Amino acid sequence: MSSSSARRRKFGAFLNSDQEDDASNAMETNDTSYNCSYRKSNASDYSVESSSSPWNNQFHGLNSRTAGNSPLPEYFMSPYIQTSPFTKSPWTAALIDQFGDAFAPNGLIGTMVREEGHVYSLAASGEVLYTGSDSKNIRIWKNLEEFSGFKSSSGLVKAIVISNGKIYTGHQDGKIRIWRVSSKDPSVHKRVGSLPNFKEFVTKSFNPKNYVEVRRKRNVLRIRHYDAVSCMSLNEELGLLYSGSWDRTVKVWRVSDSKCVESIDAHDDAVNSVAAGFDGLAFSGSADGTVKVWRREVVGNKFNKHGQTKFKHALFQTLLKQDFAVTSVAVDSASRIVYCGSSDGLVNFWEGGKQGLSHGGVLRGHKLAVLCLAAAGNLVFSGGADKSICVWRRDEGGAHSCLSVLTGHNGPVKCLAVVKEETRLEENGTKGDDQRWILYSGSLDKSVMVWRVSGKTPDFRLLQGA
Repeated sequence: MSSSSARRRKFGAFLNSDQEDDASNAMETNDTSYNCSYRKSNASDYSVESSSSPWNNQFHGLNSRTAGNSPLPEYFMSPYIQTSPFTKSPWTAALIDQFGDAFAPNGLIGTMVREEGHVYSLAASGEVLYTGSDSKNIRIWKNLEEFSGFKSSSGLVKAIVISNGKIYTGHQDGKIRIWRVSSKDPSVHKRVGSLPNFKEFVTKSFNPKNYVEVRRKRNVLRIRHYDAVSCMSLNEELGLLYSGSWDRTVKVWRVSDSKCVESIDAHDDAVNSVAAGFDGLAFSGSADGTVKVWRREVVGNKFNKHGQTKFKHALFQTLLKQDFAVTSVAVDSASRIVYCGSSDGLVNFWEGGKQGLSHGGVLRGHKLAVLCLAAAGNLVFSGGADKSICVWRRDEGGAHSCLSVLTGHNGPVKCLAVVKEETRLEENGTKGDDQRWILYSGSLDKSVMVWRVSGKTPDFRLLQGA
């Protein structure tokens, strides 16, 4: 995909709408901190024409090809954005009632709203959903109702990861906080630490070699982020947590002892997305317009103090280099496919092979920027600044088709989370032949919507038999 004719513009309007003047960058033991200024990445600038509501106007400045009186690019006229007359037909309800699961409609289950600010992050595990916003609260939802919550000393929770009873939250102040669920009461969450842990922070602080210069006359420890933590991803098999930040680095954390085992100078601009993948690979997308692949390799014959082999991530491949900001990356490890969304409204994907990854195609379904992606089974979900969610299905040959477009949000769709729904039982007691998913979508309209989605298409042979 070529985009050399257009110049990438700043893309912070969709990543952060409310900028704080100060943020806490101090290492903390009891959620206490001191304030110091931090770099305002070009991924954090907010420039939207506003009226009574910021979502009453379209977003501008994403693509110079749309400026002035020039024609809209062809993806703005995508057939997937048009409203299907089928949904308005008086026959639709009757057909679904008559043939039931033959149609397997994708639709809204419910909406959860809490007037605490824009929803920036989601994480789901079974029936439990964690939501992060620009308030100081992380809310916990169960069965469409608020179940519990816990409070941090810093607002704007930009990323959440769940792992073995622990919850990792990434914040605007550059910290990653760790919380544990009580074994006696699942509604109680207690903060048990942060990344890096306090002992490592103090130990590394005494050695000048552990500092890096981030701007003139300012040095920071390499093992911690000095700007907003924008994304996180867990490799459960290796026990590694990846975090990306507006400080342009990707850091690798060992979950077992909360230590930073590596800091990667990954990009030339803010890291907007990171995803752990297959074959020990990790993928990162940035506001600099690139998607990079990092491979975990053995470092010669070096061992750590415990006699364990040392590893290091090396740049394996650059999948994309364009003028538009990369906003999201998602990986389907089972099928060895990588997806990336960007501010031009497109979703690119690559397929893994013996010689690396090769470009598989482009999905065109959004009028404005793609802000988030999620993959589950043979489905891919993309949320955009146009307030819609596209549901894509991949067939056995690798071709993708848009099954449906989910609408209902009044603001840009900022984050997605998907979990498998329990297998249905047919009337005769056998399991259903299609897998359904529960999709959660968080928006800058301060709401979370819950959808039931299926990859099954109508069996029109049933209609012929009728």
